Amino acid sequence: MVIGTFFSEVGTGLLTYLSNHDPDLPEIRQDLIVTDAWTPGTFSGVHDRLQNYRYNVVVDDVDMPELCRFLKERRGFLLRLLENPVLLEHESFTDLLRAVFHLTEELERREGFAGLPESDIEHLAGDIERVYGRLIREWLSYMEYLKQNYPYLFSLAMRSNPFDETASPVVR
Repeated sequence: MVIGTFFSEVGTGLLTYLSNHDPDLPEIRQDLIVTDAWTPGTFSGVHDRLQNYRYNVVVDDVDMPELCRFLKERRGFLLRLLENPVLLEHESFTDLLRAVFHLTEELERREGFAGLPESDIEHLAGDIERVYGRLIREWLSYMEYLKQNYPYLFSLAMRSNPFDETASPVVR
């Protein structure tokens, strides 16, 4: 449930924002439209396909001050998650949290984002893409967990899937 709280408070919004700046998303979008019909084999196949995906975010289109504000506002929540001893057994999720914390620190330590040298922009792009890749993989694992264990939570997660352009929380 700790991971679920992360996605409710931070992860889904961050995933939506970053994926909206991924020019290659159409290559994998359909792979990420999770449905009731998915089996463990379906999840495994998508995980395998994602191994070869280049997590690309057009950093020039990212509103860095807004991304910084979004992450800073959630720092206390993220810190409480990182302090949770239950997460020690979830190494990949802990890696995601560390990547998010690193990105937050990188963004907030700059006095501004105008006029940054190309080398610094590339560095920030690498940090953003690290978060994005880990976030997608953790989201997919979380969807599989919900499908297996909490069908009612899975139902809402499918209806608010950040990769589904037709998603709606309204049950139809």
